[in-house]
Amino acid sequence: MAESTSTNKTVPYSTGDSKIGESTIAEMRELAARYPVGRSALLPMLHLVQSVEGRVTPEGIEACAEVLGLTGAEVSAVATFYTMYKRRPVGDYHVGVCTNTLCAIMGGDLIFERLTQHLMVGNDETTEDGKITLEHLECNAACDYAPVMMVNWEFFDDMTPESATQLVDDLRAGTEVKSPRGATICTWKEAERVLAGFPDGRADEGPTGGKATLAGLRLARERNWTAPSGQASGTAPVQSAPGPRPEDQPGRESQAVHSDDTRKED
Repeated sequence: MAESTSTNKTVPYSTGDSKIGESTIAEMRELAARYPVGRSALLPMLHLVQSVEGRVTPEGIEACAEVLGLTGAEVSAVATFYTMYKRRPVGDYHVGVCTNTLCAIMGGDLIFERLTQHLMVGNDETTEDGKITLEHLECNAACDYAPVMMVNWEFFDDMTPESATQLVDDLRAGTEVKSPRGATICTWKEAERVLAGFPDGRADEGPTGGKATLAGLRLARERNWTAPSGQASGTAPVQSAPGPRPEDQPGRESQAVHSDDTRKED
């Protein structure tokens, strides 16, 4: 059992210690200038707020509204709609466990239950040391590796209750952790800055695809399957394209990572 307990405490609407300064405002304007209509930059701007504040704060909402010429209510409506925007402080590592249908069947519910006991926190709560925020997530669109987890939005595949507890222990201990299909894990705030549109130069770090993901393509090539060539009246014919070969994909090196994957592909 972990030593720390949850920081499930009421957070004031405004803490009065906003870190949003002129440099952040300048970056907000930079983001707005990237779009034909400035308000299209609201989503990345909210990620930028989280990279600075650790959550979406009232001051962050007002700053976005002022730069974009919106009302605070309009910005708040967006910030409260999407689950990636948090109103309570997030720990150094946001750990999400997929508990949607397939992952749940494959063990996601057991993983989440084990982590709540191990970390002594509930859903959307943070450990006392501020390291881990735990949340159950809806589908992560990685069913081919179910059950999956995410740490600061990087995938961890084919997880078990044991590997999940080891993962959070490594994160809390400061051990370097790498995603099997992504970059070395950085902090929540660093990840939020990347999502805001300020790359950290690590986009190509680590494999991206994997054996399970490419199984359908390999099978289609082995059996010479192609897309249907029929056409509806008045439309151009659908062309069957060979598509990229698995060995040409950026994630080809991940096949070695998952070389022990013995699941049937038929």
